[in-house]
Amino acid sequence: MSPSATKKPQETTAAASPSQTLSRGIQALEILSAAEHPLTIAELAAALGVHRSVAYRILRTLEDHSLLIRDDGGRVQPGPGLAVLARGVSRDLQTAALPELTQLANTLNMTAFVAVWDHQDCVTLVTVEPRHSPATLAQHPGTRHPVNTGAPGIAIQSTMSEDEWADRVPGIPYRHEALEARRLGYAASHDEVIAGLSSLAAPIMVPGGRPAAIAVVYIRREQDQAAVGEALAASAARIESQLA
Repeated sequence: MSPSATKKPQETTAAASPSQTLSRGIQALEILSAAEHPLTIAELAAALGVHRSVAYRILRTLEDHSLLIRDDGGRVQPGPGLAVLARGVSRDLQTAALPELTQLANTLNMTAFVAVWDHQDCVTLVTVEPRHSPATLAQHPGTRHPVNTGAPGIAIQSTMSEDEWADRVPGIPYRHEALEARRLGYAASHDEVIAGLSSLAAPIMVPGGRPAAIAVVYIRREQDQAAVGEALAASAARIESQLA
């Protein structure tokens, strides 16, 4: 057997093995992004389940790339480098959606956002709050919730049949509301993701990518749900024309 033939299985195994250090670095960023306040290195190490010295090495690397920063007290929080990376996520979708989100937010006086499908979750990609409202609901980019919960997830499901959904996302139930959303062109949810809040969403078909949804979130009140849903569906259609 030649030397190259001897090395091939080892090379294949090495290529298939995930990087534990990279995985921990990504996990550290996820923990920091979800934290309500900056964390000490000891707190982050505990959350990662590693020794403080291991956490420190990971943080130094992330800090070198501005993915996190430390305040004067040594506490750690997400850094500006993450915002630079975020600009490149679904760039075309963000560009096409922003004018529609601005129009919806200011016309409907509701927070408008685009949610994308990420494995078993919906993740908020970009959001716009109404300009002249005295009080608004925040929907921060990066916010996530289960994909079969809430109007954005139902809207995404509505782009597929139940069998198609089962093939792509086994183990996650298909909402029967998705069938109604397919008929109407938009989905509605109340008190699902956050108690007391309602949401309406319309699906966006992304060429070569997973479907997304354009949505609004609001405190439930008297309004014409159909009119808002139709406005969302019209915005989704215009976004799709920009992406085509």
